[in-house]
Amino acid sequence: MKMSYNKLWKLLIDKQMKKSDLRKKAGISSSSLAKLTKDENVTTEVLAKICQELQCDVADIMEFIPDEPQETETEAQE
Repeated sequence: MKMSYNKLWKLLIDKQMKKSDLRKKAGISSSSLAKLTKDENVTTEVLAKICQELQCDVADIMEFIPDEPQETETEAQE
């Protein structure tokens, strides 16, 4: 299952904030911000700092994207 932080970027646009503004105000590292940009895993501490700064819930900044079901060998032959 993959993560998507598209909700976070939309929220920043709504609040007229840049990623660098969020990094400074929330006190997160540039490497954590880079991971978020690449939809990679970050610690819950980073997510909590972002939510505290933006006064939102974690569901407001991220979502899980289910993996595509992989075809089994039998299904591929049909």
